[in-house]
Amino acid sequence: MRIVFFGTPGFAVPSLRALLEEGFDVAAVVTQPDRPHGRSRSQTIPSPVKLAALEEDLPVLQPERPVGPFAAELQTCQPDLGVVVAYGHILKPEILAIPRRGMLNVHASVLPRLRGAAPIPWAILNGEESTGVSIMQMEAGLDSGPVLHQIETEVAADETGGELAVRLAELGAEALIEALTLLQGDAVRPQPQDHTRATWAPKIDRTLARIDWSRDGAGLARLVRAFDPEPGAWAQLGSQEVKLFGGRTVNESGTPGTVLAVADALVVAAGIGALSVTEVQPAGRRRMGVPEWSRRRGIRPGARFA
Repeated sequence: MRIVFFGTPGFAVPSLRALLEEGFDVAAVVTQPDRPHGRSRSQTIPSPVKLAALEEDLPVLQPERPVGPFAAELQTCQPDLGVVVAYGHILKPEILAIPRRGMLNVHASVLPRLRGAAPIPWAILNGEESTGVSIMQMEAGLDSGPVLHQIETEVAADETGGELAVRLAELGAEALIEALTLLQGDAVRPQPQDHTRATWAPKIDRTLARIDWSRDGAGLARLVRAFDPEPGAWAQLGSQEVKLFGGRTVNESGTPGTVLAVADALVVAAGIGALSVTEVQPAGRRRMGVPEWSRRRGIRPGARFA
């Protein structure tokens, strides 16, 4: 079975490696173009998937957008199947139709829950007790295609978005190989999703990552964990933007946004209870522990976050 693999971030790398380790014929890898990096934007960096593909001497295709001339380029690969893992572009029907057996997507939720671009942080934001991965047949709708295989897992109470992503990347690779094995043996029939049960996980933007201190401490702790390490939940302290990490809720009270304690952790009053964080990252600086930051900044109880 000749496979063309579509993927871009580190989340997709375990699935690509699993295909190769299991002996599947990966005819080409499609990933996003190298992106500018650094303050000068004069250097570019390849995606994690491109780096993994080059290590295996696989052909790499990097269209700016997977439309137009790319269709002819994809046809020359003569794929039997496409596998898509966090590629970063919505594929048009004419692209989905090129592989003889269609395209499969590794999606980081138990569909129809959390359809969309950011299922991992939204699982934590929503306080989901469990999530998982789904192997889905792709169609024109957003994550709406029939499901071949799913694996569920619990979400730990203190798990960050980054930690959950690492686990789901490996689980997705496992589920992909299991689904392909079943598919090759004609031992699976795709099951339509119940669209009435669909929930959504839209793309994360800067506004969503800003901390609203009027919210309850438990919700803020989930926000901090969901956006750790990227993009980082943030708040304004005077003229400086500060990202917060290591969030948990504590049973203290005060005017929302007010610093209640600064020691091993920074404790800030919320609408109900308070948020405790162990690490911060001031704008333009590295991530650091609260004790180091408080010594540098001279922050004291009574200071106010906006």
